[in-house]
Amino acid sequence: MSQKNNCNENVCKFKSKIGGQALIEGVMMRGIYKTAMVCRLPSGELDLEEWDIKNGPNLPWYRKVPFLRGIFNFVTSLVEGYKCLSKSADKSMQGIEEENPSKFEKWLEEKLGDKLMPIVSAIGIFLGVILAVGLFMLAPAGVTKLIGKFVTLGAVAKTIIEGIMKIAIFILYMWLTSLMPDMRRTYEYHGAEHKTIACYEAGEELNVENVKKHTRFHPRCGTSFIFIVLIVSIVVFSVLRLPWDNILLRMVCKLALLPFIVGIGYEFIRLAGRYENWFTKLFSAPGLAVQRITTKEPDDSQIECAIMALEAVIPENKEDDVW
Repeated sequence: MSQKNNCNENVCKFKSKIGGQALIEGVMMRGIYKTAMVCRLPSGELDLEEWDIKNGPNLPWYRKVPFLRGIFNFVTSLVEGYKCLSKSADKSMQGIEEENPSKFEKWLEEKLGDKLMPIVSAIGIFLGVILAVGLFMLAPAGVTKLIGKFVTLGAVAKTIIEGIMKIAIFILYMWLTSLMPDMRRTYEYHGAEHKTIACYEAGEELNVENVKKHTRFHPRCGTSFIFIVLIVSIVVFSVLRLPWDNILLRMVCKLALLPFIVGIGYEFIRLAGRYENWFTKLFSAPGLAVQRITTKEPDDSQIECAIMALEAVIPENKEDDVW
């Protein structure tokens, strides 16, 4: 019996390397050799799209070196995740024609044609970055500096207050988005993704009834990763004592250190995905708690999406997928 597997009564429990992402009316799963996305079309049919991962497990050296690999893997995940999200948005509109488009919409379509969606996407990304910088960098730093004018605070105390504000903003943002019907459905698909992977790791047959009984919380979730990055940033910025007299300079320093912090956070997530002990449970607990907001219990049709996506990326030799 392998030390990595826990086999009992013909059922083997293990830690999988497969990860996923909730999409608009669908789920994406990334395996060792393949990536797949499954979307529920407006017609009710399931649409499967799959493709091979370049180089498979034979990654270049810089994606294997601890701390460095996290930076590149994070960027790769962001790019691929955004592409899949865009595709799922298009698929969710298949067969649905907008009634009575406005004159402005007609003008844009005539002038830009196929370039319209890429331009809209680019504008969306730009505005998203501006919002993220404003909410998670400028606002907490500015408010903390303002508090420092009325209360005597040391550099470390300011950094901790700033970090707590970031975490509070993050949780509030997640909670507010969960109130939106469309986002709630995405969080339900998020829950379906987690529950399906949990069922697979438990060594059980992948069917709706088996998946439903598993947890919707997973230590390798992106929500947990973001939370860990926020905690690591508090520690790093407290040790380095970044300048407080110039908020813009402080923001530039944070951006310069972000890859380093992401690399550390990635290693923590790897540990949580690979091992289960008091240490991994301790630093996974806050992220798992936040997943109560970012994952919701899915319905049968959403679980079917996740199962199809996962089955498409399971390697022929399951040993390839064991940590």
